[in-house]
Amino acid sequence: MKLSGVELRRVRMPLVAPFRTSFGTQAERELLLVRAVTPAGEGWGECVAMEAPLYSSEYNDAAEHVLRNHLIPALLAADDLTAHKVTPLLAKFKGHRMAKAALEMAVLDAELRAHDRSFAAELGSTRDFVACGVSVGIMDSLPQLLDVVGGYLDEGYVRIKLKIEPGWDVEPVRQVRERFGDDVLLQVDANTAYTLGDAPLLARLDPFDLLLIEQPLEEEDVLGHAELAKRIRTPICLDESIVSARAAADAITLGACQIVNIKPGRVGGYLEARRVHDVCAAHGVAVWCGGMIETGLGRAANVALASLPGFTLPGDTSASGRFYRTDITEPFVLESGHLPVPTGPGLGVTPIPDLLDEVTRTKTWIDS
Repeated sequence: MKLSGVELRRVRMPLVAPFRTSFGTQAERELLLVRAVTPAGEGWGECVAMEAPLYSSEYNDAAEHVLRNHLIPALLAADDLTAHKVTPLLAKFKGHRMAKAALEMAVLDAELRAHDRSFAAELGSTRDFVACGVSVGIMDSLPQLLDVVGGYLDEGYVRIKLKIEPGWDVEPVRQVRERFGDDVLLQVDANTAYTLGDAPLLARLDPFDLLLIEQPLEEEDVLGHAELAKRIRTPICLDESIVSARAAADAITLGACQIVNIKPGRVGGYLEARRVHDVCAAHGVAVWCGGMIETGLGRAANVALASLPGFTLPGDTSASGRFYRTDITEPFVLESGHLPVPTGPGLGVTPIPDLLDEVTRTKTWIDS
């Protein structure tokens, strides 16, 4: 397969409601989309970096720059390109995993469409539907939180994740448990907001029988997570710290996590995400698929990934309506707490041209 050219699109999509985490509040989502064009057709990728380097060091302006000036030219120069060759071809460029992931996703989509094969089949899917959880941001008040959680449970979501930060942790969890009972699958996500010195505070979450606490400490503090795991009963799940299959293996060996959140953009692509899944499965560590407020393109790929056998916990693969009133693809709609795994060629979805044009801010075409 020869790459004819690549289009980069910057899109901006309003959220149905502001989404607040420990590192900031989003009222809209700015995304960088990648369209890879080959003689046999085209494929789409989605960069999950944010507008500013808050979740990670990557952000959209930098992702667009490295794609335009380094990553895309490297693939344009390749005469026999496949998705499995993307990572080796880009290996000399350090970091920029989210940008690399978006480009690999677009090439893989194009390749699979040309061969009439789905993402799910390529990755190793074993189910037709995946169970869906929902991520609940930090709220202005506890009554508001309880109303929002109740609404999601009424919609059928099978797991609730509460974003937490110092000052918004034990009491929100307590009130959600008291209102909705012990049968609700409940977990929390700190997005690196705590330190090891907060271990006594985090131990106060133990009585609430949480599925996990996600990334309580800084991304680089793997040893700190291993020590924290000795001081609290709630299982620790790593997110930001897991940037590759090797990082996952190291964290598991050190005892830094009992569960892993797999985000394809964070680890450099869906093929590496599958390797993370395989490493965790080999060690008996459960995984689930995290979300980055994707459009229907990224959501389709995530749902396909989440249908692999090691994904035994509900992920953040929520319906399109969780974040967007109007998506750029046909929306994903919750069915009894589950989403169907796309079965069409490639991602199984494509952007709807009029909807995509409405949210597009810039377009750039790059060829040799």
